Amino acid sequence: MRYVSPPRLRLLGQFRLELGTEPVELCRNGQRLLAFMGLRGRVSRTVLAGTLWPEVTEEHARGSLRTTLWKLPRAEPPLIGRCGDFLLITPALRVDVHVLTRAALDVVEDGGPPLRPRPPLGLLTGEDLLPGWDEDWVLMERERLRQLRLHALDELAEALIRQGRPALALEAAWAGVRTEALRESAHRAIVSAHLAEGNVSEAVRHYDAFCRLLDEELGIAPSPQFASMLPERLSTRTTPRRRVRLHRDSLRGWFR
Repeated sequence: MRYVSPPRLRLLGQFRLELGTEPVELCRNGQRLLAFMGLRGRVSRTVLAGTLWPEVTEEHARGSLRTTLWKLPRAEPPLIGRCGDFLLITPALRVDVHVLTRAALDVVEDGGPPLRPRPPLGLLTGEDLLPGWDEDWVLMERERLRQLRLHALDELAEALIRQGRPALALEAAWAGVRTEALRESAHRAIVSAHLAEGNVSEAVRHYDAFCRLLDEELGIAPSPQFASMLPERLSTRTTPRRRVRLHRDSLRGWFR
């Protein structure tokens, strides 16, 4: 078959391959093969066979690779091409991971997006890479994407604060906190957004709650950089203890 529209491969969330406008069912090995190729683009047969079938002999692994390639959907151009001992994913394939990576790198490299109505919050707060897959190569890529998203969310939050959009900045900062509860840079962005709105009490309350959470979980204090964001006169001693405790407990419950 020839593509009516570019083929699409979804790896964020559940695996999904679309040829034209229809999803295509693949066997498990076919999914693993396309997922690995979709992430890497160009791989030698030896590396691919050894990665996908690590517990068998090289001859057996190469045989499994040949069988899996033969079972892939027939399309024009082919989903996977050949160049000597290397296999290449077709340039026509649209892979959602690459869209996310480009958007996140744009934010990180440029120090935040230009002023525009809709920052890429949806992309940066979407699903994880292939949840439920526990192979080493998936775990490695999942962690890489997690870290990239976290850095992009930090940059996005700070950029939105500079642009005078604290409500959206809070959305980006809280997305980072939901991903990594003890990430100080995300909590700093929350405090910055509250201060930008003039909500000093909210900023102090969040800072104090984070101090207590960090002390209970790791036995450490926030960095001097974080502490310097608030005037000394607004220290934890001036914050009602009950409100701090309630906010701290709500923070802990959010991530569990």
